[in-house]
Amino acid sequence: MGEETTSLGGIHISPNAVATIAYHATLQSYGVVGLAPKNLADGIVSQITREPSRGISVHYKEGEINIEIHVIVEYGTRITSVADSVANTVRFHVEKALGLRVNEVNVHIAGLRISDTD
Repeated sequence: MGEETTSLGGIHISPNAVATIAYHATLQSYGVVGLAPKNLADGIVSQITREPSRGISVHYKEGEINIEIHVIVEYGTRITSVADSVANTVRFHVEKALGLRVNEVNVHIAGLRISDTD
């Protein structure tokens, strides 16, 4: 993915590393209850393995990073505000950690969940 060569050697950043950063940034966002699998196959795989990048896709093409996130939002929150907050938080954390510009962050609302008040 992201590659840089220095006098000491090369630096390679994998899409899974970016997805892990995005995963933790997403869970810190207001109104996010969890992440949802991207499709049925990912849903089955996520039950078998607890991979932190589930629900997140990272595409790197021609120097641009594109991130897709599938989230479950808390019922009663303003969906557009939560989606904007997730996109901004993920963009900030990824750019801060990598020093690379994020082209776009697409947030897909996969569902709503009522949190327990007990």
